[in-house]
This record gives sequence, C-alpha cells and structure tokens, in this order.
Amino acid sequence: MPSSTKYIFVTGGVTSSLGKGIIAASLAKLLQARGYSVTIQKLDPYINVDPGTLNPYEHGECFVTDDGAETDLDLGHYERFLNVSTSQANNVTTGRIYQYVINQEREGAYLGKTVQVIPHITDEIKRRIKLLGNTGNYDIVITEIGGTVGDIESLPYVEAVRQLKWEPNFDCIVLHLTLVPYLATSGELKTKPTQHSVKALLESGVQPDILALRTEYKLTDGVKEKVALFCNIEPKAVIQAIDAETIYDVPNLMREEELDKVVLNKLSLPYKDEPTLTAWNEVLNRIKNPKHKVAIGLIGKYIELKDSYKSIAEAIIHAGASNETEVDIKWIHSESITGDNVEEILSKLDGILVAPGFGERGIEGKISTIKYARENKVPFFGICLGMQGAVIEFARNVLGYAKAHSTEMEPNTPDPVIYLMEEQRSITEKGGTMRLGAYPCSVEKNSNAFDSYNKEEISERHRHRYEFNNKYKEEFEKAGMKATGINPNNDLVEIVELENHPWFVSVQFHPEYKSTVINPHPLFVNFIKASMLIKEQKMHPASN
Repeated sequence: MPSSTKYIFVTGGVTSSLGKGIIAASLAKLLQARGYSVTIQKLDPYINVDPGTLNPYEHGECFVTDDGAETDLDLGHYERFLNVSTSQANNVTTGRIYQYVINQEREGAYLGKTVQVIPHITDEIKRRIKLLGNTGNYDIVITEIGGTVGDIESLPYVEAVRQLKWEPNFDCIVLHLTLVPYLATSGELKTKPTQHSVKALLESGVQPDILALRTEYKLTDGVKEKVALFCNIEPKAVIQAIDAETIYDVPNLMREEELDKVVLNKLSLPYKDEPTLTAWNEVLNRIKNPKHKVAIGLIGKYIELKDSYKSIAEAIIHAGASNETEVDIKWIHSESITGDNVEEILSKLDGILVAPGFGERGIEGKISTIKYARENKVPFFGICLGMQGAVIEFARNVLGYAKAHSTEMEPNTPDPVIYLMEEQRSITEKGGTMRLGAYPCSVEKNSNAFDSYNKEEISERHRHRYEFNNKYKEEFEKAGMKATGINPNNDLVEIVELENHPWFVSVQFHPEYKSTVINPHPLFVNFIKASMLIKEQKMHPASN
C-alpha cells in the first residue's frame, strides 16, 4: 500500500551556499499555509556524527533541539519559518549513518555478508529519510541534501534518492537549486553551469522535476525556456530564485513564482487554501518599515563568521520587528576589548549582548564589557558564557574576589564561582556529552524574566558543561545579583539579574533557539524594548 506521505528532495548544484535551506523552508511555509502538515529534514554529508564538536568557523552555529540533538544551523531556519519544533530525526549525518551500520555489523546483523555502500549504507539512508514520514504523521516531508551535486561525499545520498524514485510505493519529486551567473563583460545570464549541474545529476540516475535558478537579475522567459529544453523539464517548472532583500522575503517570492502550485501538481495534491501569509507579512512589514532604531553590540569571539551566531542575530531581528524597531547590530570581537578601550568601543551602544562560546580566548574582553554595562546602566543580555562572565565580573569587582573565575579557564582558581557540573565530571568524550536540550526553569516573580515570560514555569534549551557554583549564591544575592530562575529538579541557577539596574539579565540557557518569526522570544523582545527606553531617556532627559 502506498505511503500517504509525499517527499520532496532538495539538491544543490554549481556552488555551495546558494540557499537550499531557505528555499526548502520557504516552500514548506507555503505548503503549511495551504493546510498541509510539513516538516523538513537535513542530510549532511560530513563524517562527524553531529556538528557539536565542529569549530563555528568550520560550520557556523550548532543548533540544538528540544530533545538534545546538536544539529546543522539549517534546522534553525526550519523552526523559525514553520514555527514548529524539530528533533533528532530532522538531521542525519554520514557519520551517524556509518556509525549505525558499523555497530550493526559488529553485532552480527549482516553475518556472512560483505557490508557495502550499496545496499547497506543506502538502505540506512532510506530508512532515515522515511522515519519522519512513518512516525510523524506528516503530509509532506522535505529532505534537503547538503553539499553540491558531484561531490564525492554526497553520492550515497543521491544514489538513495535514485533508488527511492523507483520504489513503487514511494511518492517523491526532486527540486534542484542551481546558479545562473551574470557575466558583466558580455552582459548576459549564462545557463551553461546549470546545464552541467543537471547533467551531473542525470549521470547519477536522477532527473530533477523542478529547477530553482538562483540569480541576481530577473530571468527572461527565453532563459527559462532554454534551461527547460536542455534539462528535460517543462518551462513552468523552472523557477526564478532571485536575490532577496531579506530571507523573510523568499516565501513571497516563491509564491509569486507559484512554486507551491508546481510542487502540488507534481505530487498530485489539491491546492487547498490559498496561502495568505498574513501574520508573516505583518512581521515583514515591521522589519522593513521600522519607527525606531537602536544600536546593539553583539560581543563574541567568532565575529568573523556571522553564521556562528545565526540564531541570536535572527532573534534580534524578530524582537526588533515586535518593537517596530530597526536593530543595528554592531559585531564586536571580544578580543579587541580591554579595560582601557572599553568605553571608547561601547559608549555609543544602546544595549549590549554577550554571546555564548567556549574556552579562554576573548573571555577578559567579555568581562570588561559586562563591567562597563553594569556600571553605566546599559541594558545587558548575557547568554550561556555571557551569564558566566557576568557572574565572574560581579565576583571580582563587587564581592572582591579578585581571582574569581570559571574552572573551564582557570582550573586552580581560589574562587570557582563557575565550575564543572556534577554530571559532567566523569565524562572524557567531547561529542554529544554536554547538558543538551530542553529543561524546566522556575521564574521568580518581581523580575525582568517574569515580566518577559509572564509565567512562573518555563522550558528552555541548553548546551553547556559549567554552572553557577551555589556555594556563593547567598553572598551574590546579598550584594544585589539575584538568581531569578532556578531549575526545580537540581537547583541549577538558570537566570541571574542585577538589582538597581534598568535591565541586566543573564541566562545559562540558549533562548535564541526558540525564537521564531511569528513568536519572537520574550527575553529578546524585552531586551530591545529596554534598549529603546534607555536611548529615549538619553535623548530626552527629564528637565530639572
């Protein structure tokens, strides 16, 4: 009996970074708006089991799901666009595939057989692809294949797609995203790279059903017809994917191209509701037509690659839209900040956010930043290591523990105000061993956190090994740094705030992971709101 779930595979050609994840998320958004239950899956061709041990310079941000999976940053796009949580099953890597197959071989599952890429690796890929459709009750599963067609690493995934297209009870189509470059010297859009990309896909036995052509300039009907002719595709299935002002424009651009209708026709599905995207476009309008503007400093150690803080940057955009405010993010490397230049670098900011990270590099710059924000009453938001930095700074400069530190950076500190979690002390492996995923937190009333959430019990996602040392908690609270969020199960301090400060909130968790276009995260919303208020007070001080 045929599966009721339909599948769409999204592949890429010519070059990487064309935006397969955004195209997949935009298509999913349109199909969702038409009344279909949709999810998206990412297949990553690297041999790491997950991106958790990858340097952010290598692969950008590591996104974390509720169930504790460390995943590709594209899952963040999926959640932000669809407003639906993803899980471990939404991200599959070559490392995980091979690990599973090798474990099966060691346990005797293939006893007597030679274990090979075909069929054993491709069978496991197919099983993972089908997993969401079999267990998630989705109408449509969109599966994005990482990398570029022609890459050695991607070949088993393309082969799995070829096999699935021939399975009688498996209903799927392939959308291929490729590039049509513009040559200024001749003033022409060139289709040859696309033709070669499709040829490479055909050599692997896969005929794409739809082509999305990434372009800087509007495609003529002649260009679309030429591509269709040479790539065995009907002209209406050649879709223009033109550069957009913002990624949040892409669903509307794909709707204008009728990508959703083409897909539904290919899958023999009814159009159902017309996708109005009303709430989406209200947010987009606020992004494009702000009434205010604030400058927010994002202080981190991976500033050279902004994708390292992708979810934070997007959460700031969502919060800005909620406040009808354009947020000018000032990307500031924490290593560039010292006690001598901190005022010069930060004095023109309306708010300061100290970002997560690991290791000693740049930590003293973050601590100097936090000291400046505390003393000068600048709205401050610390996330994960940002919270730990706030605790260290307070211990040194308010409590008088001059050598206070985290045992991550200084194992022999006499005052370990941040130290290794009890559950982490026997762990020696790095991959997938941190405190990961969603955990509960009880929020104290009469706090900025409660004013943001407007509820006493919350759940947030974590990714850390070190925690606030409760041995110092009473002393901190007496001096004015309050623990306003506590994990009810293990007494872990999740949120700290300063008394007598307009807005100083630091959190051990990662709120940026749960911010979406339609539901911006309340802490980010109130952080931007506080920054706006302080800016207004500076511009219009009360007359004496």
